[in-house]
Amino acid sequence: MQLIIGVLLAIIIALLAWRAGSLSRSGALAAAITGGLTFGLGGVPWAILLLSFFISSSILTRSFSKRKAGLAEKFSKGSQRDWGQVLANGGLGALLAVAYSIQPQSEWLWLAFAGAMAAVNADTWSTELGVLSPVPPRVITSWNKVERGTSGGITLIGTLAATGGAALIAIMAVVFYPTPDWFSHLVIIVLAGLVGSLFDSVLGATIQAIFWCPTCSKETERHPLHTCGTHTNQVRGWSWVNNDVVNFGCSLMGAILAWGFGFVLL
Repeated sequence: MQLIIGVLLAIIIALLAWRAGSLSRSGALAAAITGGLTFGLGGVPWAILLLSFFISSSILTRSFSKRKAGLAEKFSKGSQRDWGQVLANGGLGALLAVAYSIQPQSEWLWLAFAGAMAAVNADTWSTELGVLSPVPPRVITSWNKVERGTSGGITLIGTLAATGGAALIAIMAVVFYPTPDWFSHLVIIVLAGLVGSLFDSVLGATIQAIFWCPTCSKETERHPLHTCGTHTNQVRGWSWVNNDVVNFGCSLMGAILAWGFGFVLL
């Protein structure tokens, strides 16, 4: 019954998000599947974390869309999430929910899920709020100044936003999944989320595929065509590592760190 209810709720939420323009059709389908598994197999606490990520990130995306409009040529995709983005951010969580349904007493699975959600939420918040920074970003690996929207660039405001995004997930986790070690869980999830989002920036600065538009003379994630219609050429990174792969890496790192911190500290 829990699985049936979870699937139905996920379908309803996915349809509403599609109608609101937050998800594409493929994104809505992927959200229904991942959300159904997470809601139905994980239960209320798991559903709360996934919804906290999806709702807060969607609100920020819509609220600051005008500020990001000038950076659209930098990003590989728009604000409407497709199936790749949904699976990159929520796919690992759905797999952990499946594992949790088999071993419901495994606290490490819950911590790993919370870490994954904290990382993707932190990354989204840093991206959406980082554009508010009056100071140009710096590449996390070299500390050189770069244009806004450049993969691997970070700012103080973006980093603080990432901390806030991770903290939201951590607070929801300890409220809806209370344990005697709630404060340790809170710290672990925040740290996992923040470091996971910074790892996302490292991947963006090193192995993510970045392309060059000869017409606009600008770097971009877009391929094969830039927003101007010109064919883009790869200038660095690995060809198969797009933004979705980087986001999945962020999610995976958050999960691994939360599990690792929990293993050492709890």
